[in-house]
Amino acid sequence: MTLPLHVKERAAAVKLLVLDVDGVLTDGSLSYGPEGELTKTFHVRDGFGIRLLLQEGIEVAIISAKDSAPLRARLADLRIGRIFLGREDKLAAFAELLGQVGVDASDVAYVGDDILDLPVMRLVGLPITVCDGHPFVRAEATWVTEAAGGRGAVREVADGLLEARGRLRAACDSLTGGAGPRRSRKDGS
Repeated sequence: MTLPLHVKERAAAVKLLVLDVDGVLTDGSLSYGPEGELTKTFHVRDGFGIRLLLQEGIEVAIISAKDSAPLRARLADLRIGRIFLGREDKLAAFAELLGQVGVDASDVAYVGDDILDLPVMRLVGLPITVCDGHPFVRAEATWVTEAAGGRGAVREVADGLLEARGRLRAACDSLTGGAGPRRSRKDGS
């Protein structure tokens, strides 16, 4: 992944990644039954990217206007500790989060996809959106992912943040054991 220099510099300084859920961690589809929301679909690679970030000391938080049992189950699986659900006033949730974490907004990356995300995106050091985000949000983002929301965009962001620090390969090797020599491909490379 090759980030433009101005994005790479900001990415290298990120201490906290804040994610919206619907449209970022999911494709934005909502499935309802008589008892409420039944399912949400998450991309497994996004979860692995979050795991890599946490392992490398980059905190991950969630701010979402929605709250549901499927969402809570997935966030528990991901072991994300700072979660703000059912919070349409994302700016107030973000202020709470900054108070808890003790980082400056300039050291935060935020991934959002729609207009409720704009107030926070305007404050952070690295505002990011997914390629299928609302046009107003894409216009204000410093980084627009190649992947769509719920289709690996969060993994793309995680890889980019770690690559900017020069830690992507080491982080991956750490999770996989990284032991042993790498085999060359059949084409000789």
